[in-house]
Amino acid sequence: MDQQINKVRNTFSELFDKSSSIVSLETIQIEYLGRKGQINHLASQLVKLSLSEKKIFGKLVNSLKQEISSLIDQKKLALSKKKHQTLLSEIDTTSPGTKYLIGQLHPTTLVIRQINSFFRYLGYGVYDGPEIETDEYNFQKLNVPADHPARELQDTLYIVEPEYLLRTHTSSVETRAMTKEQLPLQIVVPGKVYRNETANATNNSMFYQYEGLRIDKNISMAHLRGTLDRFVRFLYGENTKTRFRCKYYPQVEPGAGMDIQCNFCNGNGCQVCKYRGWIEVLGAGMVHPNVLTSCKIDPEIWSGFAFGMGLDRLVMLKYGIDDVRKLYSGQLIVKQNT
Repeated sequence: MDQQINKVRNTFSELFDKSSSIVSLETIQIEYLGRKGQINHLASQLVKLSLSEKKIFGKLVNSLKQEISSLIDQKKLALSKKKHQTLLSEIDTTSPGTKYLIGQLHPTTLVIRQINSFFRYLGYGVYDGPEIETDEYNFQKLNVPADHPARELQDTLYIVEPEYLLRTHTSSVETRAMTKEQLPLQIVVPGKVYRNETANATNNSMFYQYEGLRIDKNISMAHLRGTLDRFVRFLYGENTKTRFRCKYYPQVEPGAGMDIQCNFCNGNGCQVCKYRGWIEVLGAGMVHPNVLTSCKIDPEIWSGFAFGMGLDRLVMLKYGIDDVRKLYSGQLIVKQNT
């Protein structure tokens, strides 16, 4: 029995001393400790021995098994540490690491979230609606009947003319909200709109709009002006100067365009503001009684204001982007600190 144990130990020692890699150690481990290995072969001989011999031989086999297992584990650990130290010696651990750039939100998404947070603070809900719209919600309920000249101002992309089209403004979502939701109503509507236009540095056939609507009792232009002044100062800074100008929009009466004093020239005139000293940022006005009536709202009881702006110009100014097409190119790169 001792001879068999010593023979296995000696052959293991020879192989073990020659091993110089973790792979070779794993091969030895299988050969001696595996299901068909040398240790199990020795253990299979226990059935041929007497009870007293089994106790002695079994103890020797277990001792050898533990010895082999311990030696293999220790050498594996030593080889692993040596390999790790070799790798470290080839690396200059004092040199600065490489910064891995991760993805970030699109500038338009960031601006929308920023504006959403402002209006949520004022109690507005964020509303959404279909981009494929009907003529009824996109035009008729907004005081733009089939023969209205205002339709000539917007080159519409029709899906099935004249009933289905790609919405030309997010005002269509506001008419849906006025038709379906309970009053009073305060919503903002960010979203994509579509026009039949040739793409260039300042225009695109698809772009983002941001519109807002408030319907309540006794709403006046003072509420509109106060809301928009507060919004513009949130967006452009507390010292931003604003002005209202009369402007025509079929869905509001009276209508107004809101300008901010050009912050590039402080109102003196430059190329950015086309030497006017002011930059138009949005259109607004009191919701037209015809719009309220078309949405089954009594204009004698309820009143409201609406406003809307194109987001692309705002995003371009904020992030220093010189061509609107870059916003939709799929290869837009902006500075991380913007």
